[in-house]
Amino acid sequence: MSKKNIRAIDALQEAQKIAFAPFVFQTTVSLKKLGVFDFIFNNNTNGGVTLSEIASQLTLSEYSLSVLLEIAESADIVSLDNEGKYELTKIGYFLSYNPMTEVNLNFTHDVCYQGLFHLQEAIKEEKPAGLKELGHWKTIYEGLSQLDPHIQKSWFEFDHFYSDGIFEDALKIVFKHKPKLLFDIGGNTGKFAIQCCDYNKNVNVHIFDLPGQLKKALANTAEKGFGERVSGTEIDWLSKNPQIPMGADTIWMSQFLDCFSKEEILKILKVAANAMDNDTELIIIETYTDRQKFANAKFTLEATSLYFTALANGNSKMYKATELLALAQEAGLNIKEDISLGEFHTLFVCKKK
Repeated sequence: MSKKNIRAIDALQEAQKIAFAPFVFQTTVSLKKLGVFDFIFNNNTNGGVTLSEIASQLTLSEYSLSVLLEIAESADIVSLDNEGKYELTKIGYFLSYNPMTEVNLNFTHDVCYQGLFHLQEAIKEEKPAGLKELGHWKTIYEGLSQLDPHIQKSWFEFDHFYSDGIFEDALKIVFKHKPKLLFDIGGNTGKFAIQCCDYNKNVNVHIFDLPGQLKKALANTAEKGFGERVSGTEIDWLSKNPQIPMGADTIWMSQFLDCFSKEEILKILKVAANAMDNDTELIIIETYTDRQKFANAKFTLEATSLYFTALANGNSKMYKATELLALAQEAGLNIKEDISLGEFHTLFVCKKK
């Protein structure tokens, strides 16, 4: 059925879901953290469990549980039968036990929720107006190493969930070129540098990142025994004239460019192109909104764009592949390979024109 042809009563119902979406979200977080979902699910095979049984087992009042479970039932997260027994629905199951949903939920709750209150201000100013809820930095990247531990944990688990799974396949592509020196642009915690050194005993990795992140990445790589093969340079890509040296066989940018505006991406790609010779490969990996197989993945990426707007930097987003391809061409790069990786990612191998 066309969305335009939806019945008025159904449209009104969907409108109420949006109006009260924060209530349903916080209900979900509460039921999950209080152990209610686990208890109900463990009793699904027994035909469900009553309100009084849940209250008794989890030492919560029936009143407290009732206000949560009633709206959870209306939101199709739990079901209630004629005998007053609750069971977890498929939606409730995915909210409780699906890894992607879990990292999305924790990221939204711990990192984004309070900051999104300032979205309208961020839209008007093109600055991360909601970032003040986490700390006083120009961008979230300056403060990643200083975030409260539970917030930092949710941020990195979200980030790594959408990157770690594709590293194994990506490494095969990276090392087809047999690089001896790889530049890791935006090294984060050093995970990729460690995997490169594990994968190939001859490669050296040089990480370029902000001071706090670089310090953490170098500490992590040294701890794994790769201190002699991994080095680093502090860089602020938002400075007036950022530069990287020539000499790399491969320049690696994974889920990095979406942290910048189009104008900033063009500047970064031009800097990379200037540091490349005819043999250097620039590898770009991103999750593009126009390359997703499933609607839920596209929706997740579009929601993530609002995180960039409200909290991260105020001017970036999850881009379409067509946008990145145009910027690469403008920066003096040709796309040598265009490869789909895993469920979400696209890898571009770029060469200098």
